Amino acid sequence: MIRLEPDLKADFPIFDRLIHDHRLTYLDSAATSQKPRQVIDAELDFYQKTNSNILRSVHTLAEEATAGYERVRGLTAAFIAGQPKEVIFTRGTTESINLVARGYGDSHIGPGDNIVVSAMEHHSNLIPWQQLAQRRGATLRFVELQADGSLSIESAEKVIDKHTKIVAMTQVSNVLGTIVPIAVLADLAHAAGAILVVDGAQSVPHQPTDVSKMGADFLAFSAHKMCGPTGVGVLWGKMEHLEAMDPMLYGGEMIAYVDRQQATWADIPTRFEGGTPNIAGVIGFGAAIEYVNQVGMANIARHGSDLAEMAYQRLKEIPGVAVYGPDKERGALVSFNIDAVHPHDVAQALDAVGVAVRAGHHCAQPLMRWLGVAATARASFYLYNDAEDVERLVDAIHSTKRYFER
Repeated sequence: MIRLEPDLKADFPIFDRLIHDHRLTYLDSAATSQKPRQVIDAELDFYQKTNSNILRSVHTLAEEATAGYERVRGLTAAFIAGQPKEVIFTRGTTESINLVARGYGDSHIGPGDNIVVSAMEHHSNLIPWQQLAQRRGATLRFVELQADGSLSIESAEKVIDKHTKIVAMTQVSNVLGTIVPIAVLADLAHAAGAILVVDGAQSVPHQPTDVSKMGADFLAFSAHKMCGPTGVGVLWGKMEHLEAMDPMLYGGEMIAYVDRQQATWADIPTRFEGGTPNIAGVIGFGAAIEYVNQVGMANIARHGSDLAEMAYQRLKEIPGVAVYGPDKERGALVSFNIDAVHPHDVAQALDAVGVAVRAGHHCAQPLMRWLGVAATARASFYLYNDAEDVERLVDAIHSTKRYFER
């Protein structure tokens, strides 16, 4: 197993904290990652030294704030091998996907068209397309899963057809850890004349991303899952598609000209960033990008994969524990259940010894029904986790089983 810096946890102040007198073992990074001092300091520094609104004024603070904000746009573009003008800042993956569904979907989808998603989508990549189909009289279709939770390419080949206009797919399942062959889906979508929208919330923080190679037309992801602040997201899109979109938010700074009866829009990307953005958050996001780049995205990918595989195999060995998703080539998470113990009880029992996991339907209720369960517990890993954290998880599960079997 590749080992990142042994003292990497030292960069994250939260790991100085004890939970119920136990060292914190944080295994909920799929929900949100922890933040290193570099990110916290970057936001604090902005508020203490540069705080001003962007684009609106020509005084020194405003010019510095605008320059800092646009610098991060450049960092973000380089991080995914795109162009700065293709990067739109939003509040998160959810808003990014909704922006495509509204701004692009409403003008490109009509009766007789279909939209294709998978059976394992997060609600954020399902409900916007449900609503779009209902508004426009289109049909929502599903790519089914194989028994192990991997995506069925055979199913994709059947449901993507000449009437498909949008294929919207997660790159990594937030429940199963399934890694989706995005390039294959891109070929299928484009052959049918459709666009591909990729939910990268669970993939971009964990692996090198090159939009020029993945074949996506839009990519959405969030800062808070990759060491950055909450309330900052990214929508990347090919310029030809961005130019074919309408704004979703109307108001300050997204305009070129306004009179009493009409308005015209600013250039891309400004036209999609109406209102005052989360400037300090974007500055912090820039520090997060620099941080993960310093660790190395290829290193992070191998590390997370190794931890997830280790956890998957260790949990499978425990009698009475069900583990979900493919056994190899999985994202940096493992979902599981303990027989006859509700996942919420599992999570509370683990928390009692300082192990933080997620429990619930993970905003993927249709997938829960496919699995035949109401909910699962989920352990998810990131760059600050190590093999000792996996052992703490395993020990805590054994202790929980013993407690409920009494």
